[in-house]
Amino acid sequence: MQKVIKSTDLNKDLSDILSRLSFDKLFLLTDENTERLCYPLVKDNAQIAKAGKIIIKAGDDNKNIETLSSIWKYLSENGATRHSLLINLGGGMLTDIGGFAAASFKRGIKCINIPTTLLGAVDAAVGGKTGINFNGLKNEIGAFAPAETVLIDSAFFKSLDHQNFLSGYAEMIKHGLIDSDKEWLATMSFDTEEIDYEKLKQLVVDSVGVKERIVEIDPFEKGLRKALNLGHTIGHAFESMSYELNKPVQHGYAVAWGIICELYLSHRFCGFPKEKMYKTIYFIKDNYHGFYFDCDHYERLYEYMKHDKKNESDTVNFTFLSDVGRIEINQTASKEDIFDAIDFLRESVGL
Repeated sequence: MQKVIKSTDLNKDLSDILSRLSFDKLFLLTDENTERLCYPLVKDNAQIAKAGKIIIKAGDDNKNIETLSSIWKYLSENGATRHSLLINLGGGMLTDIGGFAAASFKRGIKCINIPTTLLGAVDAAVGGKTGINFNGLKNEIGAFAPAETVLIDSAFFKSLDHQNFLSGYAEMIKHGLIDSDKEWLATMSFDTEEIDYEKLKQLVVDSVGVKERIVEIDPFEKGLRKALNLGHTIGHAFESMSYELNKPVQHGYAVAWGIICELYLSHRFCGFPKEKMYKTIYFIKDNYHGFYFDCDHYERLYEYMKHDKKNESDTVNFTFLSDVGRIEINQTASKEDIFDAIDFLRESVGL
């Protein structure tokens, strides 16, 4: 079972983890941004200083097979064995591709995730999903391969710009919605402009706990874990289309807009309370604004949804809610219903 450590002393906690794991060679994967902004926080660790360092290009458009191949090549040419250990230091893009590189190199080597973004901490680094984008589709190739340990330290989040902060915060909104009124209201009341990092640290711990509990019950997404897909079926379509239009948006922004659409469908088909739907919408509108598209894009968005990995046959699969914390998995909606939800989003955020 994956171990999640909420760090209070980064280098001490990292040293303790490395002392407990058996490995012959140590490698560190970063991207150009995290190497500059985050590597300095761990570089004084004696074992990290001696590790083979792999630096890849930043950005989700580099989460591809060419970058994956370059990681394999470095490991192979620098003597990595089945007993080596890879540390993934970065955001969700990096822990996704680093986790998949570790899972597939020599049929699997151990890895540790140290998420440096809020999105990585509450989403990508925890739960064992790894992968790369392929053929224009997000995370089309991948595997369930949990890291040995995930080390979370909120010190990294202070280096985030506001957009990256909000991108991660969208996943926390989702966790609140699928968990409880208490968790949801905590996310709705947090001041995203004047960030209290001590308060944020506890919110992150609570949010990660929501995902941990679900993944422990359903590690391979056969049932309850599908709750974590709230907002993602339509959100991933927005994200993919943004790249197609050369107007890329952050993952969390796309998920936030997807949450509005899927709460609308939840209200319509499962009776999700209107007042809670609108409270969430107002928060998202104030913080995430909107992504411009028009009716001409609806069919393309629907095609992206049909390629979602959660689908069965040609039916688009959703997670809906009948209330905060009341999860309704394996739900469906017609194309017309989905288009109505997209219309509702455009009206809600003023597009």
